[in-house]
Amino acid sequence: MKKKTYVIGHRNPDTDSIASAIAYAELKRLLGEEGTVAAMAGEPNPQTAYVLKRLDIEPPLYLADVHPKVRDVLNRKPVTAGADLPMMQALELFHRNNIRVLPVVDAAGKPSGIVSLLKLSEKYLLTGKDRMRGVNTSLRSLAISLEGDFLCGAPCDDHEHLHLFIGAMEQESFSARIDGYPPESLLIITGDRRTIQLAGIEKGVRLLVVTGGLAVEKDLLTKAAELGVTVLSTPFDTATAAWLTRLSTPVGLFAETNFERIGVGEPLSHLKLKLLHSGEPAVIVVEEDGTLAGIATKSSLLAPIPSSLILVDHNELGQAVHGADELEIREVIDHHKLGNSHTNQPVTFITAPVGSTCTLVAGLYRHEGVELAPSFAALLLAGILSDTVILKSPTTTNRDRETVLWLEQLAGLDHGEFGKEIFAACSGLAGYGTPEKVITTDFKVFTGSSARFGVGQVEVIGFDEFFAMREELKGALAELKQREGLDLAGLMVTDIYTETTLFLVEGKKELAHVMGYPQVEAHLYELKGVMSRKKQMVPHLLQVLEKI
Repeated sequence: MKKKTYVIGHRNPDTDSIASAIAYAELKRLLGEEGTVAAMAGEPNPQTAYVLKRLDIEPPLYLADVHPKVRDVLNRKPVTAGADLPMMQALELFHRNNIRVLPVVDAAGKPSGIVSLLKLSEKYLLTGKDRMRGVNTSLRSLAISLEGDFLCGAPCDDHEHLHLFIGAMEQESFSARIDGYPPESLLIITGDRRTIQLAGIEKGVRLLVVTGGLAVEKDLLTKAAELGVTVLSTPFDTATAAWLTRLSTPVGLFAETNFERIGVGEPLSHLKLKLLHSGEPAVIVVEEDGTLAGIATKSSLLAPIPSSLILVDHNELGQAVHGADELEIREVIDHHKLGNSHTNQPVTFITAPVGSTCTLVAGLYRHEGVELAPSFAALLLAGILSDTVILKSPTTTNRDRETVLWLEQLAGLDHGEFGKEIFAACSGLAGYGTPEKVITTDFKVFTGSSARFGVGQVEVIGFDEFFAMREELKGALAELKQREGLDLAGLMVTDIYTETTLFLVEGKKELAHVMGYPQVEAHLYELKGVMSRKKQMVPHLLQVLEKI
């Protein structure tokens, strides 16, 4: 399976997050890393959706989680057997393919049982009178195993329990040996011994096997037909025929029908639990339609995961796509504070205190000397303008401004007009659909020494729409706070023209005494000059919450 690397932003992606993922994945592909794929951990917000449509760029692959799945470690070329396959041929499959477990499938390809080499060995190696004498088989399976021809009677698929006897003694002794067994359960193997053949036929045994390809006299075959005795001729000698007879049992009769199974789409962690705690040597893996996908054993858990991650616009696993902690993280490109956890391998970590991750990605294009297509230049430009609020945010640096001038030339756009266009096109709160979407589309959780809190942010042009729906937003904040177990949940509503933020908050009623900004009404504060969550809002909240 070819390994893929997903370039992906945080769970509530904004334009900077998605634009940097798309552009960096494209750079990787241009540099020869064909398996690099742009992805997103959440749906694009209205502004991002507008930018992608405006530039005719497909949204990245949506990944709700990246937990390794069973399909990621599965060899999809299982060796299988039909239920009627003689055990002898099953043993050949075990030997030829160097396998320990053989799934039995029906005509539709769905698993009906499982045969393990260990249990098969136990059955045929352990001794005992009943084990040596009894044979579960069908006449057809027996004929296949013995490469036999029916001299009398015909193949039958019905499964029967037969008692095996070898006719290698005087007729009197042999007849005494088989007395006490129901004739219809007797399977007699002998050579060209007429007296044994006749005794068996006259007793009405179920099957007479004549070895060595030797002829059977016509009068005996006539009598066998009259008494309903089946006669089979095999080219093998008696010893070999006896051995092959015991191995003629169809695998369907021996297979364990109570076996462990798992779907290809289930988490790898579920497979690990089944393999380590069920006591079974293997787990059957099935497709969505129930057909066999493959066999998983403990060695499957050692298979390399065929995907890895490059994180953009974040470095904390708490904000990353679900399951990120179970994959290799190859690179991180970010412009936020460091909060990353340890990694098993050294990684490329690119960070700088700039206003946008797109600034860093654009710099990598310049560093590598790779030409930026106009559409990708415009995409990176949109990411910078969005995150810096058209270069008005206090997070904006000279590096951002210089990068914007370079990108607008490549894109053939005026950054000021383009920035106003993307903000004006999606400044309405109604475009988010629900109050909860307004809050959660760009919502991040932070942990201080005294509180765990979350802050969402939306950019608007004027506050009229916000005041019209602030009660619904307040209710949605309260529900989010309780659901996520937060001490405080807030929403920054930032007017990009007046450069003022209204901060709606639920939790920590004492905040009014230490907030340091005017309280417009209960739960609502006016923060003039505050536009950045990262550089202004969060550091301020961390400080004031320490005082409560």
